[in-house]
Amino acid sequence: MAYADDYTLNELMVVAASRELRDGDLIFIGVGTAGRAFTVAVGIPIAAARLAQETHAPNLAIYWNNLLSPDLSQIPPRLTQHHLTTWPTSAQLHNCSDKNDMLSRRLFDVSFDSAPQVDRYGNLNITAIGDYRHPKPRLIGCLAQTDHFAYVKRPIVLTDLKKRTFVEKVDFITSVGHLNGGKSREEAGLYPGGPWRVITDKAIFGFNEKSKEMEILSIHPGVTLDQVLAEMSFRPLTPDSIPSTESPTTEQVRLIREAIDPNHILLVA
Repeated sequence: MAYADDYTLNELMVVAASRELRDGDLIFIGVGTAGRAFTVAVGIPIAAARLAQETHAPNLAIYWNNLLSPDLSQIPPRLTQHHLTTWPTSAQLHNCSDKNDMLSRRLFDVSFDSAPQVDRYGNLNITAIGDYRHPKPRLIGCLAQTDHFAYVKRPIVLTDLKKRTFVEKVDFITSVGHLNGGKSREEAGLYPGGPWRVITDKAIFGFNEKSKEMEILSIHPGVTLDQVLAEMSFRPLTPDSIPSTESPTTEQVRLIREAIDPNHILLVA
């Protein structure tokens, strides 16, 4: 196996996310606005799903926008309305109740999520910063993210590592992660589960099996532990020996650049 010397941070995140996907998974991918928000919420997840199909998970499928299982071997050259409506797909679901029914029946194995705030137990906030009744900014609101963390089996959080994002306690719980740690999630009446991984531009995190606290799983090549901790408002569990995130292989980079995103519409920022 030959590892690539030349790869971008986005490509590293695509490969890291792809490795978390399993054959037969049904994956929920949300929406993004533009720029970095689009790349994190949509571009990296779609590229990761296609890379998994090309390598170790040929029977994986996604739900994105209103498309159920679009043909990822034919990603459109542009994601305009025309190209979305003509993208070959198993079904176009125009009724939100169909998606909500699929969520509540726990049909999704993975969802990709992002948020302006995430805390040490993986709770997410996309509702308001500061006091809920008198917030500093009012954010986008819950959308379906509350349901993702309630019902999806292995949610994956994709976000850049920033001190204002990784907070000790979120200002408002939009999505219940591991709540207060330990067994508090199940004691609150939610299904077992909660966030599975947090993949950032500097490190990858998981959650301790017993305490459910966020813990460092790996740090990206060229990044130090001090640089990771400097971008967090809490200290995650830190093992004595932290591995380096596995680099992409030359074949994975080739697939991303030549077969998955040759038009540079997914990994744009």
